[in-house]
Amino acid sequence: MLLPRLLTFASILGGAFAVPGNALSKRSTVSEILTDIEDAVTCGACETLLVVLQALAHLGNDDFVDVITDVCILAGVEDDDVCEGAIAREGPILAHDLRNMDVPSHTATLFCTTIFGLCNYPDVTEYTIDFPSSKPANATRPASSGETPIQIVHISDIHVDLFYEEGASYNCTKNICCRPYTAEDAPGNTSYPAGPYGSHYCDAPLALEESMYEAIQDSFPDAAFTIFTGDVVEGAVWLVNETEVTNDLNDAFNKRMPSYLNLVYGVIGNHDAAPVNSFPPAAVDTTISSQWAYDTLSSDWSQWIGSTAASTADDYGSYSVKYPEGNLRIISFNTNFYYKENFWLYEKTMETDPSGQLAWLVDELDAAETAGERVWLLGHMPMGSGDTFHDGSNYFNQIIQRYDATIAAVFYGHTHKDEFEIAYSNYSNPTADSATMMSYIAPALTPTSGNPTYRVYSVDPVTFGVLDYEVYIANMSSSTYQTKPTWEKYYSAKETYGSLLSPPVTDSAAELTPAFWHNVTALFENDDSVFQDYYGRKSRGWDVSSCTDDCKTEEICQLRAAESQYNCVDITPGISFKKAKRSSSSDSSSADKGHSCGESVIGLMFSNFESTVSSLKTAAEAKLGSSFLDTSVNSTAS
Repeated sequence: MLLPRLLTFASILGGAFAVPGNALSKRSTVSEILTDIEDAVTCGACETLLVVLQALAHLGNDDFVDVITDVCILAGVEDDDVCEGAIAREGPILAHDLRNMDVPSHTATLFCTTIFGLCNYPDVTEYTIDFPSSKPANATRPASSGETPIQIVHISDIHVDLFYEEGASYNCTKNICCRPYTAEDAPGNTSYPAGPYGSHYCDAPLALEESMYEAIQDSFPDAAFTIFTGDVVEGAVWLVNETEVTNDLNDAFNKRMPSYLNLVYGVIGNHDAAPVNSFPPAAVDTTISSQWAYDTLSSDWSQWIGSTAASTADDYGSYSVKYPEGNLRIISFNTNFYYKENFWLYEKTMETDPSGQLAWLVDELDAAETAGERVWLLGHMPMGSGDTFHDGSNYFNQIIQRYDATIAAVFYGHTHKDEFEIAYSNYSNPTADSATMMSYIAPALTPTSGNPTYRVYSVDPVTFGVLDYEVYIANMSSSTYQTKPTWEKYYSAKETYGSLLSPPVTDSAAELTPAFWHNVTALFENDDSVFQDYYGRKSRGWDVSSCTDDCKTEEICQLRAAESQYNCVDITPGISFKKAKRSSSSDSSSADKGHSCGESVIGLMFSNFESTVSSLKTAAEAKLGSSFLDTSVNSTAS
């Protein structure tokens, strides 16, 4: 059966690459190509590898998954079962991309940039957002009203593991522990038993989720509402399926949150589907759909947003709804359409506006502006982060700049860290005067990146500008944590930074404007002790290290980049997150802490390019025989 499929593939490939004058003029066998690029960790080598992977993809999803799974195992990227489960889920999506991809092309270069880290980012494809009206000449942020502030809670990235077992080992080789993966990991058999309220090497147990809700209910019973910026589902991506995700979403939104919180505005995260990160835009022709996730969220959220807004959420996970107690519109949008790990986006011709979401967002913002409403814009992935496509971020930033007087602020999660991003009208000269929008990035409940946490904003009830925020944590190093977590105030933004600025900003009625936050970053530049304290708070005081020289420069650069092409993130091959077991019984070691939210196993495979290419050659021969390695294809090696 293999020979006819190879012959069919050869005829397809010959037509696909019959482009005169491009780099694909050299014909070699698969074996020769892999040998040529094995020691060439370059952009050209990556694009050549894509040609070989295309050959594999054209044989069908089964062969593609079989070979790539073996590559993962041979390269030692993850445990065998992680490789098998993750590639079975991710592989068919990647194979779809490869079968439809031109090499070389903008899409191919982008893939080698964002997934393999071997090419420089291509220039942003120019595209001008179509606005239904011009920006009003007198459009400015409104002054604070001086009225009594309201409180709004922000939670994110709860990553609740309903399979967490108290007493199971937190010392395992996977990115998420506290499950009895093996007999030696089971309760009673391990020297590293997990406590009832979690571990830094595990996602959140149900007890920790409920502890946080109880603390919010007790401390802030009069909070106006809660925003949740996505990621309910735990991080064992090689096991997650539709049944588990549906159950996890229903448990969080229908059972846990309503028991403690009055009004919740939710966001879809990259983990809130299966496979993880799988959100095909409407124009993509595939039988692998995430509609069931949208259906689930639409149903779950309808108790808070009503049936009209829920119907939009059912289309692509986004909605727009008026807050019933004030002149505020909540707009929740699906950032997964701009996420580098959403493989469905790597189409032959990249869409400028997947599923038409940006056009929808413009319509909602324009209507809000006309009605004189203020807007809180909620998403999961920060649109200036290194995870965000430069193109999509640029187009989104055009919208931010147009409606900067209507949008009070933007709110995200995803990074698991206590961070922020500032948008500017002129990124070539970021100043307090050119700062136009503030993005608040909430840290996570899940302990994998630090102490569990939530935020509470003090908000002007007329302008809905943020006047201050306080961060609350449960300190896992406390001797009483595993008995009952104590949630305590960690810091206040205004108390921490306001008095250090010139002039000081200490008035409780003063908004934390984009200019305020730019001046905070200038303070970081000039006072290293203030910056180091900020850097330690990103993980809520857990496993704190210093950040100096290039680290500090790049960190401040990222704070000043709500558009991703300006964020100073270095393009490098991915890092494997397979962990070695710790030799200490302590649960506070810094070794192998955390994991990247949603990073694909396929991307991690190529963190060691040479080793993986060698493994690909071995796996292809073992699974497909020498006839595949002897197949003649075009190459781009340079």
